[in-house]
Amino acid sequence: MTQQIHNPKLDEHPGSNAEKAPENWVSGDEPMTGAQASYLTTLSEEAGKEPPAGDLTKAEASKRIDALKAELGRD
Repeated sequence: MTQQIHNPKLDEHPGSNAEKAPENWVSGDEPMTGAQASYLTTLSEEAGKEPPAGDLTKAEASKRIDALKAELGRD
């Protein structure tokens, strides 16, 4: 039997972190992560677009990733 871990943040607001808009992220104004930059480059190449400049914030990078994924027909 597996033990279920109690997480008050998730218990009070299930799924709320995943649903928060990037512009409302606490760390949204920080520079994008290396993983975001790499994924953006890959998606941009697949979409036949220039990779974005490296000065995006986490929130901006997330929005661009979502837009490119939608353009490429990915969920």
